[in-house]
Amino acid sequence: MLIATRILKLRGKGGVIDLPIRIFAPARDETGVGCKCEIDWPGRPETRTIYGMDEVQAILLTLQFIGTRIYGSDEHNAGSLSWYEPGRGYGFPVPKNIRELLVGDDAKYL
Repeated sequence: MLIATRILKLRGKGGVIDLPIRIFAPARDETGVGCKCEIDWPGRPETRTIYGMDEVQAILLTLQFIGTRIYGSDEHNAGSLSWYEPGRGYGFPVPKNIRELLVGDDAKYL
């Protein structure tokens, strides 16, 4: 079940397009508690299930995974990705070991 969506904006040669990010409710399976997410990168959509010990950890790790993928992307490095305003961040946490990559409000509050 889809529980949250965030739409980032991606500026390119053809203009600005939406980059949807979807997070699904955590669910228990034989591996543990997994939280599925989707990042609709143009031409290379990505779907992953991130596992935690319980639902809360699965959600947190999923949010950090998304933040890591965004901050590690070519689109971020090119400055072509934004959420509500360019340079203000994306509103996703990252693990402690890459917090130096955060920009804008993310660098202040996450």
